[in-house]
Amino acid sequence: MFAKLLQIFSPKNKDLQKRILFTFGALFIFKLGIAIIVPGIDQNALGTRSLGFLELINAMGGGAMERFSIFSLGVMPYITASIIMQLLEMDIVPYIADLAKQGQTGRQKINAITRYVGIALAFIQGYMFSFTYLQDASVFQYVQFAVILTAGTAFLLWLGDQITAKGFGNGISMLIMAGIIASMPTMFASAWAGITASSAGIMGIIAFILYVLVYFGVVIGVVYVQLAERRIQIQYANRSSSVLGKQTYIPFKLNSAGVVPVIFASSLVSTPALVADFMKNESVSSFINNWLSLSSATGFVLYVLLIIVFSYFYTFLQIKPKELSENLQKNGGFIPAVRPGKETNEYLKTVLNRITIVGALFLAFLAGLPIVFGLFSTLPASVTVGGTSLLIVVGVALESYKQLEGKLLSTTYTKERRKRK
Repeated sequence: MFAKLLQIFSPKNKDLQKRILFTFGALFIFKLGIAIIVPGIDQNALGTRSLGFLELINAMGGGAMERFSIFSLGVMPYITASIIMQLLEMDIVPYIADLAKQGQTGRQKINAITRYVGIALAFIQGYMFSFTYLQDASVFQYVQFAVILTAGTAFLLWLGDQITAKGFGNGISMLIMAGIIASMPTMFASAWAGITASSAGIMGIIAFILYVLVYFGVVIGVVYVQLAERRIQIQYANRSSSVLGKQTYIPFKLNSAGVVPVIFASSLVSTPALVADFMKNESVSSFINNWLSLSSATGFVLYVLLIIVFSYFYTFLQIKPKELSENLQKNGGFIPAVRPGKETNEYLKTVLNRITIVGALFLAFLAGLPIVFGLFSTLPASVTVGGTSLLIVVGVALESYKQLEGKLLSTTYTKERRKRK
């Protein structure tokens, strides 16, 4: 690890250094924008609300939502639009399904459509969130705030594209990770203040140390699950089963769905609360708070069940056992002791079912841990142990590290080839 850091700062890797500096500069602009409040908002009148999806957006945006910043919506509308487009590719809309089969050209058109859908969703969400945070405002003010929030999302999408093209890593993912990391110092400071206030002296310090140890223990668990995979060995009829001593296999990640099930479940559970705020109906709001909020038993159980269901749905949406078995058979590949065709399809389904239930339960545990922690703790709502934010940070960090390692290997290989010539 230390050797790779030295290699990054080597004078021979100026291009990589420029990309990293550009990324940090773009992230600084993002952090600066979080501090800019939407014009016309009285910050003292703002109150935080316990709406699951809003809390997820707030965590990803570095606390932008609770400040009602111009970046309050972050890039979440674009992520939601991406999920919707992936669903539409399943022959639901023939035009989108055809574009998905047209290779790079079709993918570029889908990406353009996704951005337009994301901007439209940003305006709708911004308008509804304005009703949540503003009281007795005019229609023009609600629309004005929605337009400002939409513009903030559009700017972040552009900034993410610049990071991807001129910086380092996936721009959208880096913005989400930066927002989460930016809120961590405040979280630990709030934890210290809350724990030392309830347990004075040496006991408060010990309790805080235990809190930190548990937090990093959850981080280690997340890393383990993110890297865990089930490898299915593959052999080919006309080739050796290994190339340069390496076995050929199909890797199935334990958590193939990532954080998408949590985003789906959070949006579904919290949508009734947003609609109730939009309608301003006290009886409807009371029913939702008592039965559908994440702090209620029924709402929490529904949340966990939705995460498990969407984990299965999204995993089989990404990994299609039937297509995989057909492609193996066409290329002369087979799984040892399993017949090609239908038996291979059933075998892959069984493996996916078994590993997905483990990944889904871990995902539900990780997403539900902050809620349970908040119910049995007197600490502020911003102080959590675990949660979806950790899954995102760890996932993006691992992918960025792999990309960095790949660039360093590529640079080293290029230099070796030049020396040989």
